[in-house]
Amino acid sequence: MVLILLVLLLALILFGAGFALKVLWWIALAVLVVWLLGFLVRGTSAAGGRGRWYKW
Repeated sequence: MVLILLVLLLALILFGAGFALKVLWWIALAVLVVWLLGFLVRGTSAAGGRGRWYKW
């Protein structure tokens, strides 16, 4: 009985980890798209001539 509960717990943990990793991949993809769009639509309002869309 304990072995069945341990196997079910392991399956639940692995399912949760797989779901979390899939969500993290989608978040990483969204951040990459925003980052690339920032390069495409960056402003030219800096004194050096070439502006950056981020502060650092």
